[in-house]
Amino acid sequence: MTEALLEVKHLATEFITEQGVARALDDISFHINAGETLGIVGESGCGKSVTSLSIMRLLPRPAGSIVSGEVLLQGQDLTRLAPEEMHHIRGNRIAMIFQEPMTALNPVYRVERQLGETLVLHNPQMSKDEIRAASIRMLKRVGIPAPERRMQEYPHQLSGGMRQRVMIAIALLCEPEILIADEPTTALDVTIQAQILQLLKDLQQETGMAIIFITHDLGVIAEVCDRVLVMYSGRIIEQAEIHTLFDTPLHPYTRGLMNAIPRLDKPAKQVLSTIPGMVPSLFDTPPGCRFQNRCEYAQPQCRATTPPLEGDSDQHQVRCFRFRELMH
Repeated sequence: MTEALLEVKHLATEFITEQGVARALDDISFHINAGETLGIVGESGCGKSVTSLSIMRLLPRPAGSIVSGEVLLQGQDLTRLAPEEMHHIRGNRIAMIFQEPMTALNPVYRVERQLGETLVLHNPQMSKDEIRAASIRMLKRVGIPAPERRMQEYPHQLSGGMRQRVMIAIALLCEPEILIADEPTTALDVTIQAQILQLLKDLQQETGMAIIFITHDLGVIAEVCDRVLVMYSGRIIEQAEIHTLFDTPLHPYTRGLMNAIPRLDKPAKQVLSTIPGMVPSLFDTPPGCRFQNRCEYAQPQCRATTPPLEGDSDQHQVRCFRFRELMH
């Protein structure tokens, strides 16, 4: 096995709020290799975006903080870097596409300035002409027509798909080794969504970068990812190669998500399957398995002890005491 490009080990992140301390991530461990696409899936509030913000060291301060664990970029622990050192990593070696481009882009700056700021920060030796030429090349690369004209426009003058392409262009300007895409297609219609997903695939083939793709949409996960992590209430509850996960989901929560997907091979107008109950509050997480209050297979052991993340191979691991029974 080659050395992982990025390795997250036993990461725990907490937020201090008026209600108390909320542990948003609890013992998160995973890795990603160069050229690989890793999906992170789960419903809202499970910790997907907090995972990305923890890796990027962009947690809101002083409320949010990493309380334990490591984030190793080719062996270098990002959690121990000074802010100035992290500025060099962020945008240069690890870049991020944020969830909503209309709020991520500055509404009062033209596209040219927002592209140029990234190059000025990481390549201060570049001249204005070089920065402009590099920006135009990147806009062309991400499929924006008439890039010279688009450079002079403001974000509100662009369509949703165009704004997302500008966000991708900004993220890729410095040719990062890892791209974190946090629900980059959520607000787009299905046609534009397909174009953005294909664009990310093409750019990955050209550059060899790794992609961490965060979404709640299992259809998108199936389309773009090599491996997937399923999160629930701040923990990874299953991880597997993508075909393995869809063929043999083992955790009851993963099975519930799969059963909730509309299928073409079932009768029309059929009532969709749902997972009963609610995700536990981060201020009042139960002992043991956090899915126990919604799980039809829960037993006394599940309510008393946290199941480990284990499996018959490194390729498929699940956090459930009864996963071997569910395999058959």
